[in-house]
Order: sequence, then C-alpha cells, then structure tokens
Amino acid sequence: MARRVYFRHMVATVLAAALAHAAPVHAQSAQGTNSGEDETEDTSFRRDRTSIDPYIEANSIASWQISPGSDVVTYTQLAAGVDASIVGRNNGGSVSLRYERNFAHQSDGADSDTLTGIARGYASIVPRVLTIEAGGLASSTRVDAQGRSVINPTVDDDFSTQTYSVYAGPRLQTRAGDVEVSASYRIGYTRVDGPDFATIGGSSAELFDESITHSANLRAGTRPGEPLPVGIGVGAGYYQEDVSNLDQRVRNAHIRGDVTVPITPTFAVIGGAGLEDVEVSSRDTVRDAAGDPIIGSDGRFVTDESSPRIIAYEASGLIWDVGVVWTPSSRTRLQAQFGRRYDSDTYNGSFSWRPNSRSSLNISVYDGIQGFGGRLNNSLAGLPTDFTVTRDPVTGEVTGCVTTLEGSGCLDGLLGSVRSSVFRGRGVTASYSRRIGRMTAGIGAGYDRRKFIGAPGTVLALADGIVDESYYVTAGLSGPVGQRGSFSINTFANWFDSGTAGVGDVRSIGSSASYTEQVMRNLSARAAVAISTLDSDIAPDNFTTASALLGLRYDF
Repeated sequence: MARRVYFRHMVATVLAAALAHAAPVHAQSAQGTNSGEDETEDTSFRRDRTSIDPYIEANSIASWQISPGSDVVTYTQLAAGVDASIVGRNNGGSVSLRYERNFAHQSDGADSDTLTGIARGYASIVPRVLTIEAGGLASSTRVDAQGRSVINPTVDDDFSTQTYSVYAGPRLQTRAGDVEVSASYRIGYTRVDGPDFATIGGSSAELFDESITHSANLRAGTRPGEPLPVGIGVGAGYYQEDVSNLDQRVRNAHIRGDVTVPITPTFAVIGGAGLEDVEVSSRDTVRDAAGDPIIGSDGRFVTDESSPRIIAYEASGLIWDVGVVWTPSSRTRLQAQFGRRYDSDTYNGSFSWRPNSRSSLNISVYDGIQGFGGRLNNSLAGLPTDFTVTRDPVTGEVTGCVTTLEGSGCLDGLLGSVRSSVFRGRGVTASYSRRIGRMTAGIGAGYDRRKFIGAPGTVLALADGIVDESYYVTAGLSGPVGQRGSFSINTFANWFDSGTAGVGDVRSIGSSASYTEQVMRNLSARAAVAISTLDSDIAPDNFTTASALLGLRYDF
C-alpha cells in the first residue's frame, strides 16, 4: 500500500509539473516552438485563452447494480482538482488533474480513492531551439482475468485498475546553414496497479506491472530547393523498453537516409532506406519442484533472475519505405507510407484537416513493437498541448478522448488490454471536434490489433502469437444553457476480441448526462446520471449498473 501511495504522489507531481513548465513567459500559438507565426500577434487574445481553474466538490452518489442481482450502494464523494490551459510564446500546455475520495454508506460497500488526469506541456529553454516536454496520465479501468480492460469503471469495483504513465525529455530544433538538425530524447515510466489474477496454464493473462522506456532520435536534412532540387536527410534512432514482468526487454536501433522529391508545390513523393536491428528478450519464471511456475502475492510470475536471457524475437537488416506527402494548404496535410520493417510489410500515415478555427479532423495509422508502457508513453507524447479533458460526470474518470482542435486526442484503444507481454501493435485512430455555436461536439473511433510475443521455453510462450483486437467509439456534446447553466452528454462503446481460445469477447456500452447550474459566484450545483453495460461471452449475465449524482462545486 505504501508503494502504491508513493507512485500516486509521483504521478501527481509530474502532472502538476507539466502545468508548471507551461507557465506563460510571453505569448505564442499553441502549436509550440516549431510554429512560424508572426511574433507580433495580438497578446490579449492569447491571454483570454489562458485559464487555471482549481476546484473542490462535495457529492452524493447512488450506484445501482442492475445485473447480476440487484443492489444499491450510496456514497459521499469529496474531490479536489484543477483544469488549466496555458498558451505562451515559449511555453504551453494543458492539464486536468482530479483526486477524489468515496465514502460508502453501507457495510457491503468499500471506501475508495482515485487519482485521474491527463497533462501535456512544454517549456522553452532556448526559444525556438531547445524545449523540455513532459506529460502524464492517471486513469482507471475495469479489467478481467484475460487482461481485457474497459475505461470508466463503476465506483467501488473490485476489478478496477489504476494506470499511471509519465514522460519527460528535451527536444532540439536548429539549423546549420541549409541543414536542419533535430534531436530528441524521452524517458518514460508506466505502472499498473490492479487485482490479483492466477495465471496457471494460460487460463488467464498476467497483468502488466511497470516499465521504463528510453527513446532517442537524431536527424539532419535539407528541404527541396535548399540548395538541391530534392530534399535529403539522414537520421538514427534508438528505443529501449524494460518491462518488470519476467525482465522483458525491447531494443530497436536504426539508421536511415531519406529523400523528398517535389512533384507539384503541394505534392511530393518521399522514400527512405536503412538498417535496423530489433530484439525482444526475457527471462523465465521461478518454478517449483514439479516444474510449475510460481506466482507472487501480486498475481504475477516471480522472475528467475538467475535464468539466462532468452530471445523471443529478432530482426535485422534492410528497411525501406515509400510514400506521399500532400499539403494543399496550411490547414490540410496527408502523409502515407508503405514499406518493409520487422521482416514484414508495414503501413503508417496521418491526415489532419482544419477547415476553419472551429473544427478539426485527425486520423493516424501506426505500427510498432513495444510493451504496454512504451505504447502509452508514445501516444501521450503525441497529444497536442491545447486540449480539454472530458470526464464522466458521476465517476469523474477521464473518458477515452480529449477535445482538441489540433492533433489526435484519443486513448481508448491503448487501455484495451493490459497484458504484460510485449506485442506488435497496429491500428488506426480518428477524432473529430467541432464548435457549434456555443457548444462543443466531438467523436472518436479506433481499432487496435496486438500480436503478443513470448520467448520459447518460458511461461510467456503461452501468449506467443495470441492476437487481441479492440474497437471503440466515443462521442460527446457540451455547452451552456442560458446565462447560468451548462450541460454535457457523453456516450461510449468498446468491443474487445480476445485471441485466447475459449475466452470469448467483451462488449461495453454506456452513456451519461449532466447539468450544472451556477448558484452564486464560484458556487454551482450539479446533477448527473449514467448507465453502462459490460457483456462477456463467458459470463452468464451482463454486468449492468446505473448511477446518479447530486452535488456542489466551488471554483476558486
């Protein structure tokens, strides 16, 4: 318990630090240090976009388990948090951090506390040259014995997990004549605190514990016409993730050259080739006299530190890719690539479209070999620095997508599985945000496919080749009502298809609505309702709950 409290404190500190680094020095667009906007841009507009809103809440919650069985539990909830968005010339970031404590009124209920939030920020050390970036996530999901998880669990759920992830690192962007030089380094940490599950015989999956990731990249190159008709570049990168479960390790080092051939002022063909070396390895578990794996008190295999490191996957040699870049305007960009990597075909790309200042569409396709922690860290680093977090009005949990008019903003697929094994992950995410009058609407969807990798002769071989697939859709609408009120409606649906034989699939769907009315200056009254259903092929009944909240909120 002491270790869990320590990690919560650490995550809260980093989330807050991401905001602190974003303290305004001067003003600038939220696009960051690579923005080429005029430095004389009106500062009053930027100040209007800067907000820091700390708050406290006192709520009464009733949670009704509709099936299986019928049971009602009531809680008193005390919460404190901060929502902030800061945009500066050399600094920027957004953060939503919330801590809540639930006190059960019935003897069959349980008190609980939860820390949730998302943060992403940067601070310039040397303006437009050297920046420090940081971010973090604290989230709660409901997990089953196969490692399948669904975001936004019910209050007081014995199968809920807490996921914490933080990262930080410098980024350099400079020029040497016509040559643009960029470099970055990022260190990340991810931890999952969850229920204990037995893992004998592959009947259930070992849950991810914690990992540390390192990512470094360096590139030097020229743009087309500066000075050659084509753009050329050379770069190198290194990635390592150390997963505590059975001492798994992912290493990936590469070096490559690339060329950009402009066909028209808005369309170019790109290509690159190089060398890559990838290795995934682990150790085996401690076994008893009968040869059976030993499981620790945390429900995870006990690592045999004396056992040799065993290779689970390796690939080395030539890598290449070809693709296109289309930028018909400053508000539209498409990049799509096909190539060869990991001894197989690979696809990746992105599309962003901002037809105006009130709407944004973002699509991203990805492919990579990582652990759960590395995948989460990379996606956090890909979030924009200007976003608004949407929370469930009853549980206070962060929903799968953030509302943003720049960059991708969905994390649902990342939390769909918390298996400990390293995997090759492929998928696509899409999000659309739009301001409609005084209201804000958003929708997100995605698909995530993970093929797990396990070393032969170890207990992880049980997971080798298993494919888990996640699909998700989330949508929301919020806005003011009159002069003193506001409303919010959110809906989500998740589907999880397990590759484990005889396990079946899990489907989750839910919706919530809330209304807030300002009672007096800084004090508002809140009412909210929510319902959700979790349907598993191997469970005899659906897990369906409804909940309601009445409370007061004070904004400082």
